[in-house]
Amino acid sequence: MEAVAKKIITRREGGVATLVFNNPEKRNALSLEMWEGMAEALEAFDADPEVRAVVLRGAGGRAFISGADISQFEERRSTEEKAAQYSAITDRAWLALARMRKPVIAAIEGFCIGGGLAVAMKADIRIATRDSVFGVPAARLGIAYPLEAIRDLLNLVGPSEAKWILFTGTQIDAEQALRIGLINKVVAKAELDEAVSELTHTLADNAPLSMQASKETIDQIARDSIDRKRLHELGVACIESTDFAEGRRAFMEKRKPQFKGK
Repeated sequence: MEAVAKKIITRREGGVATLVFNNPEKRNALSLEMWEGMAEALEAFDADPEVRAVVLRGAGGRAFISGADISQFEERRSTEEKAAQYSAITDRAWLALARMRKPVIAAIEGFCIGGGLAVAMKADIRIATRDSVFGVPAARLGIAYPLEAIRDLLNLVGPSEAKWILFTGTQIDAEQALRIGLINKVVAKAELDEAVSELTHTLADNAPLSMQASKETIDQIARDSIDRKRLHELGVACIESTDFAEGRRAFMEKRKPQFKGK
């Protein structure tokens, strides 16, 4: 599947779906059309029972996402009406990313800045190359970083590091990002594909309902908004699933389980 004149490229190999932000001439800055394509792709991935994990990455090797495409702001956000239309499209993409039931991995190379960092923080796991840089330039632009993005940043790095990143607007390298908990793993540029593949194959082999229950529980705790009824339903779904029966059988028979996600 391809969308938005190839500015958003999607593919699926086995149980792993990949979304590529393909705007390398602008360091993969997100245009409004790309936000729309991202929403459509993520919704399709979430609805596809064959998809077990989703990978987000940027094209060109120089950037994951360098932020929003500011060159469009004059035309697309110059009036209250246009700003509302812009927000409706971007909100759909944020909602699709936040509601994704499958594990999401951000494979980061180069610049991961502003809105790009906000997208990466919505992923469940972040693997970055050593040349990656991270930052939020809001204080240098005179704008407020969104509430959800600040909450994600706070949950990952804590109040002190979050304030440093937001107040200074300076960029940090991959090693510092790893040290403060902004990312999960740092690899050499040549090792990124292998690291992502190893992780996604592990996730694709695991029980989808179990991972979904874990993801929703962690996200609810992180946002201090616990829906115990929903979490109970997820637990019951796991217990009553054929996957749980398969997991028990595979354990007793000392073989690899074959999970179906139901």
